Amino acid sequence: MAILLLISLVSCLVAVNQASLINRCDLAKVLHQEDLDGFEGYSLSDWLCLAFVESDFNITKVNENTDGSFDYGIFQINSHYWCNDYKSHTENICQVDCQELLSSSLLSIINCAKKIVSGAGGLKNWVKWRLHCEGRPLSYWMTGCHLA
Repeated sequence: MAILLLISLVSCLVAVNQASLINRCDLAKVLHQEDLDGFEGYSLSDWLCLAFVESDFNITKVNENTDGSFDYGIFQINSHYWCNDYKSHTENICQVDCQELLSSSLLSIINCAKKIVSGAGGLKNWVKWRLHCEGRPLSYWMTGCHLA
């Protein structure tokens, strides 16, 4: 009986953990629907690479930085500049609560990312994108994805 209970508990934990992940092709569809393909000159592959290197496609990822700020969501948007987490000083340029950036609809984080990319630096604002995605062939990120 104890083993059955343990198996049920582990199954629930695995389900909860996976609930925050989005499939690469499902993310591509959402990004396409929100007009990110070609936005400010960046392809869907650029956005998919960014989401992977920043969060491993984890919609609800939150990371604390050494300066006391936090990074939120699939694109790891920083609370010091872009959103209000009510924990640290913020400029809140996106005019959004950081918790909204963790929504499974992805609309808040996409809108904030568009604002970031529209400014100086584009996707270069993300260090991990510069290190792992910029200037590399990225078309494989769309392999097997059908947008229609």
